[in-house]
Formats: sequence, C-alpha cells, structure tokens
Amino acid sequence: MSSVASANAASYFVDRHVEEGRGGKVAFREYGSGRSLTYGDLADTSGRVASALGQHGIVPEQRVAMLVLDTIEFPQIFWGALKAGVIPVPLNTLLATSVYDAILRDSRATTLFVSDVLYDTVAPALADNPFVKTVVVIGGAAPDGTTSYQSFLDTADAPTLAFDANADEVAFWLYSSGSTGQPKGVHHIHSSLKATADTYGAQVLGVREDDVVFSAAKFFFAYGLGNAMTFPMAVGATTVLFAGRPTPDSVVDILNAEQPTVFCGVPTLYAALAAFMDKNGPAKAPLRRCISAGEALPEDVGKRWEKHTGVEILDGVGSTEMLHIFLSNRPGDVVYGTSGVAVPGYAVRLVDEAGQDVATGEVGELLVQGDSAASCYWNQRAKTRTTFEGTWTRTGDKYERRDDGRFVYCGRTDDMFKVSGIWVSPFEVESAIISHADVLEAAVVAARDDDGLEKPKAFVVLNAGVSPDGIEAVLKEHVKTKIGKWKYPRWIACVDELPKTATGKIQRFKLREDA
Repeated sequence: MSSVASANAASYFVDRHVEEGRGGKVAFREYGSGRSLTYGDLADTSGRVASALGQHGIVPEQRVAMLVLDTIEFPQIFWGALKAGVIPVPLNTLLATSVYDAILRDSRATTLFVSDVLYDTVAPALADNPFVKTVVVIGGAAPDGTTSYQSFLDTADAPTLAFDANADEVAFWLYSSGSTGQPKGVHHIHSSLKATADTYGAQVLGVREDDVVFSAAKFFFAYGLGNAMTFPMAVGATTVLFAGRPTPDSVVDILNAEQPTVFCGVPTLYAALAAFMDKNGPAKAPLRRCISAGEALPEDVGKRWEKHTGVEILDGVGSTEMLHIFLSNRPGDVVYGTSGVAVPGYAVRLVDEAGQDVATGEVGELLVQGDSAASCYWNQRAKTRTTFEGTWTRTGDKYERRDDGRFVYCGRTDDMFKVSGIWVSPFEVESAIISHADVLEAAVVAARDDDGLEKPKAFVVLNAGVSPDGIEAVLKEHVKTKIGKWKYPRWIACVDELPKTATGKIQRFKLREDA
C-alpha cells in the first residue's frame, strides 16, 4: 500500500515525490555551502531520523525542540519527527537565553536539536532543565554531554515509514513571535499543512514544479515554513536556503547567484532592498512572483520595488495561529496600501467590541475562518477560549473594508488610539511618514501630552546620509499634507533601528514604554 494513504503530512510532502518519480529532483540547496538535498535523500534521511528518535526512546506525542538554522538538516529533522509521530517544535534562532529557558520548560521537550553556532546561547538554559534528556548538535564538534547529528543518525536502523497519523492529530508546534509579549505554544495538526498549500500556495502564490523559491523569512515561523517548505514541496519545486541574516547586500547576492523565480520577504526587508537598489541598481534574477507578510506593506515600498524589478509584490496577512496567509492581493490585481481580499478557502469578518459585524468603511477586528486554524495554545486555556471562538479565530488586527471589498490594515487591536475622539491607525501615519524620501522606516504609538491626552508619537529611522537636523518640522508638515492635520505626530524621535520580531513585525509595546 502506498504511504500516501496515511494522513501523516510527511507522506504527502516527502514520500509521495519518490513514488511519483521525483526522487532525483533537488528539494533544497544551500547558498554558499554547495550542499543540496534531493527528494529521495530527504525521504531516506527523514526516515533515518525517525528511526533514531525511536532508538533514543523518544515516543509519539513527545516534543523535540529545534533550534536549527536554515540548513538541509532542518527539513530532515522536521519531517523525520513527523514520520515518528513525534512533535517538532521549531524555535526562533534570534532569542535570548532566558526565553529559550522559558520555552523549553513550557514545551517540556525531551530532546533539543541545535545548530553548533547557537549552542552557547542555549547551553545555560540546559543546565538545570528537568525535561531535556538528549542534545544533538549540528555541525562542528559536539560539546561534552551532547551528541553530534551524524552520531545520532548512525544509531538508526532501517528508515522508519511514516507513522499512521490522524488528519486532526497534532503534528508540530510553533511559538508565536511575541509582537505583544511572551511567545505562546501554538498547536498545528497534520492536515493544516496541506490546507495552506491547497489554498494560498496553489491559488494565490501559484508555485510550480519548475520554480526556484527563496524565502528571506526563516523556517522557524509560520510564514517562512510555508514559503520555504510547504508550498515548494507540495509541487516538487526547489528551495534555496540561507543560514545567515538577510541583509540587502546578501539578499541581492543570492538573487543574482541562485536565480530564484519566487521571492518571499517582509516589509522592512523590501524597504531596505528598495533603498539598496536605488543606489546600486536592481538584482538580476528571473523573478515572476514576490510576496510579503508579517506586517502591512507601505504603498511607497511596493511601488519602488516594482519599479526596480518589474515584479509586483503580493502583500498579504497571516498569523502563527492560521499558519500562513489568509488575506492577500492577487497576481495582476494588486492595490498597494491594502491587504487585498480573502484567500480562497477562507472567510473573514470585521467585528466591533460587542462582536457585531461593522459596516463598510468602519474599523473592526479581523476574524478569520479556515481549515489551517490551530487547535489551541499549549497550557493557556483562557487565551485559547478568547482567540479560537468556534470556527472563527480572532487575529487581534484592526482592519477597514473599502467599498471595493479590499481590506486596509489599521494596526493591532491594542495599537489603535483616539485623538480628539477619532480613532487613529498607527499604520496610516507610518505610511505617510515613510512616503517621504528621507525616511527608511517609521513606527507610531500613542503618547500623552501635558494635559494627559493621547497624541501620535513617531519613531523614525532615516535613510543613510540624511541629517536629522530640521527633519521633525519637515515630516510633521509632510504628514499633514498627506493624511490630515489632526493625525500628524506631535513628537518625532530619530532612532538607529526599531524593535522587531523575527518576522519583521514592529514591537510597538516596547516603543510605548519609551513614549
């Protein structure tokens, strides 16, 4: 019997390709290392990972944490865990030791896979952890008390076939990026991966078998997992992996060298890339599709990117809870400054504080319905009940529906504030500021004036070489002209950088502390 009959996601995304004759096709190749992994290699190695997990006494439903860079070992471990019925928990590779300590304790992971360059950061959190029994180090020498990845694989018997999972069974966890606080463990089931591939992946992104995909967004969060793994693997495409930090110069180098046809980024990176290309010229890559998520894309950034590359950016919105994008612009139907319309397979609503649907042109909280919704938050029953309401998931995002049916982002629920009794969207003010040629990035929060009234305060990152002298008055006038006199920022602080999550979301709660 074919392994594809199983509801285990590894059967569909990995083993199916061997059965259909794509075993020799390159699934992943690393930029800069020369290493690659075919679909056949992945089927074999993931089976060996599954076997080795069993040899180490790790049984179905136990958790294994993955603090792993975007290298070919990541898909081997992720899919190997799924084959074994073990739950992989990819972790943000940019966190502090204290956060790893909290997550490892919260998840009760029995095993940690860690890239060697990240070991020193997480090591102090392992000293008195009562749950982690095995630490597997990828690359370099394994420190005392750990085992190397190769030694771990060497313990495997014959590759293990995919565990006969139920479609509704928990497959993996992701920890939310924490744009508003501490990360939460989000449970995703086996069928959710294919649900995102069948909806956004097939019907919006339209990834093809002959595509080469490069995602600057990393594996460890939902957006990157879909871009770099789920969508290309659903059709047998090839993904370019980059373990380093996606700076404008490194990304342009990758675009030129690897010649991807699909590029996936976040607004802050697109803004930096547009500024880089203003000075150095565009990348020379055969791009046919570019997408953005993580935070709403400013209109000016989208237009500048398209001018340089000739390719529109499909801006959309997704969440860790929904696993990928559920609201998006479509190919050939992009309106910058909006998040488009619902992705096929998803339904959305805008509701007021009483849970009633709001009228067109009014601001409401975005609720979404679709098959990729998470099942719950780990050990957070109250938060689960307030976020997952029947078939609807609360996003925490404020949106306005225009007359043409497109949705316009207005900010997080707790980011909105009133000035003179009228709601102000931080994103609207930010977009106006960013449209000025001297500005690279901006973030707006509420601050109180001498009378205790809330007014907009802007934190601004200027383009390289721009002097902050006199910029405050210039930008205030610019905003008044763009969106109205009462919305302009009463205070403007020039900063070197904005606090962000790994997905590129601005952490406004940190800025509010400084406001």
